[in-house]
Amino acid sequence: MAAEAGGGAGRRLPPHSPSGLVLQTVEMHTGGEPLRIIPRLEAAEAAAAAGGLSLLSLRREMAATQDHVRRALVHEPRGHTGMYGAVVVRGGAAAAGAHLAALFLHGAGYSAMCGHAVLALGRFALDYGLVAAPSRPETAVHLRCPCGPVTAFVPWDGRCSGNPVRFHSVPAFAAATDLAIDVPGRGKVVVDIGYGGTFYAFLSAEQLGLDVCSSKTRDLVNAASAVTEAVKKQFKLHHPESEDLAFLYGTILTDGKDAFSEEPTTNICVFADEQVDRSPTGSGVTARIALQYHKGLIQLNQTRTFRSSTTGSLFTGKAVQATKFGDYNAVVVEVSGEAFYTGTATFTVEEEDPLKYGFFFK
Repeated sequence: MAAEAGGGAGRRLPPHSPSGLVLQTVEMHTGGEPLRIIPRLEAAEAAAAAGGLSLLSLRREMAATQDHVRRALVHEPRGHTGMYGAVVVRGGAAAAGAHLAALFLHGAGYSAMCGHAVLALGRFALDYGLVAAPSRPETAVHLRCPCGPVTAFVPWDGRCSGNPVRFHSVPAFAAATDLAIDVPGRGKVVVDIGYGGTFYAFLSAEQLGLDVCSSKTRDLVNAASAVTEAVKKQFKLHHPESEDLAFLYGTILTDGKDAFSEEPTTNICVFADEQVDRSPTGSGVTARIALQYHKGLIQLNQTRTFRSSTTGSLFTGKAVQATKFGDYNAVVVEVSGEAFYTGTATFTVEEEDPLKYGFFFK
């Protein structure tokens, strides 16, 4: 929540400029991946209300006029290279009848979808009163993400939310399979490209001479980033509804275990500007399930477990409904995981601080 400077609460804050930002956040993590939630940003809601902006339009407006908020909260010294955030937007065209809308923030900009954030925001919506009458034992929370509407299903005991949380995705699909890509300095690899609210390239780490479970993270990051850049140059993405969503978000390296199994399959997601997801990646699990279903490797309602190679945390995923999305055969995917609160924070800005809006250091 962006608070006005001054007043009784202001006197309890560290010294800060009267015109400077005061930002209150709720801190969470899902599978180890952080989520810094801004419960309310007046500038974003005012822009949405004044212009009747859709969430995609609000995403562009936020990037153009409020990017200092993202940088202040996600970059150092308040954040770090792995920080992730969400701005909650209530009401108006942006939320379009949902309990809340969310803009997703990362080190390099704004995402279209974030599964780990949806799992956490489902709990947040119940515990902070965004759903008028939660029901036991589980409440449906309707969220609008830049990629479209998603629904989280959150345990509710009458007092507070619980785990595990699950969500149903936007239609997910295989954008390309067995695509040959020439990666400079690494040779030819074969990748699949899946959409789970945003696009990812998938391949086994073995193709790059690496092991997703034992190789150094730096080596995995370098290799995945090289694949991302090569795919961007050699394959044009298309989204059925909006070209604003037709971008490759990152590359997910896997252990190659795509056929259905009761055993977990391990992956690492490298997205945006070499940012590493600590969780198994909710939108990545969605896209990977869509690819496995497309290839006939899994059936509807077969649950798979996905492990993060960085923290060992687990998500589950399954295709629950076949559908069409534009010209694509698609599926709605259910992803489940655990989200936890880690605290709350109040951040202030002093105008004379030369690094007041943060810096990015890799």
